[in-house]
Amino acid sequence: MICWPGPRLLRFRPLAGLGGTAMELFTQLFGNNVEMPLDLFYLARSHAMTLPRDSDFWTIARKGTEKAQAELPNVKIEFRINDDGSAAGQQRMVDDLLAKGVDGIAISPVDPKNQVQMINRAASQAVVVTQDSDAPSSKRTCYIGTDNEAAGVQAGKLVKDALPQGGQIMVFVGMLDAQNAQERYRGLKKELEGSNIKIIDIRTDETIRVRAKDNAATTLVNYPEIAGMVGLWSYNGPAILSAVREAGKIGKVKIVAFDEEDETLAGVKEGAIYATVVQQPFEFGYRSMIMLAKVIGGDKSGIPPSKLDIVPTLAIKKDDVEAFIVKINKLRGRS
Repeated sequence: MICWPGPRLLRFRPLAGLGGTAMELFTQLFGNNVEMPLDLFYLARSHAMTLPRDSDFWTIARKGTEKAQAELPNVKIEFRINDDGSAAGQQRMVDDLLAKGVDGIAISPVDPKNQVQMINRAASQAVVVTQDSDAPSSKRTCYIGTDNEAAGVQAGKLVKDALPQGGQIMVFVGMLDAQNAQERYRGLKKELEGSNIKIIDIRTDETIRVRAKDNAATTLVNYPEIAGMVGLWSYNGPAILSAVREAGKIGKVKIVAFDEEDETLAGVKEGAIYATVVQQPFEFGYRSMIMLAKVIGGDKSGIPPSKLDIVPTLAIKKDDVEAFIVKINKLRGRS
């Protein structure tokens, strides 16, 4: 029997690919099955229009899978990214993995509502968890990632902190029909309901950065007494900051952003951005691989009853930002 030493995270796999005399000889020596390492795959997604953010986001997630790999010597982990950002591209990746007989897949669905059938088919052949983006109506084992409505609530609390005297604010995002945009906006509105802060409206930009800045600049002209601006997607923070700076209103207009783009963190450090709400993609990568390995090994104790393993977001303010920059740059692979 051929086997690899270590904890019981292995399983028997039928042999394939050997033919004729070679197959007969191998069967005589070792039988029809051979114990092999688990094959786990982390499928990231990207969006063609937001590659700079996605590149860092998934680089950090990859670091999490690498930590899991170091702790699971009898597991083979492979990280793949769907470069064209399409559901069709993700479908091809999943089909390829299923044809190879993989044991576990952690997937970030590009189009969750329309990929339920794909995820269910994958779940019939392997253990599947979703991460970063969920498909709750599918047969996935668990979701690992952000609660975007809770993140919106957190952003609302930051707005309250930044504007104790109240005032009017504008909200900015790429597309309001995106699930995470809807959930963050819903959480923000929930937290601000009944307060002395009023949301004027929400402006969308179709993920076009020039338009995102123009939306912020136009808002500053049309609402000269505006007290605050909230950017729900990563590039909205830098776009708002640039418009506010050009209007000479740094410090007068309070900004709350999302994610950890360099310009956003620099703005927080300067005091020009009050705070930014950041996700923890490192945990997405790490937790998903550990969960897959445990579930395949028969241990389902780590799956919450809700099947939601929520990774909390962090609020980064001026006092926290330098330490956070050091940490995040290390995860990005920067010196």
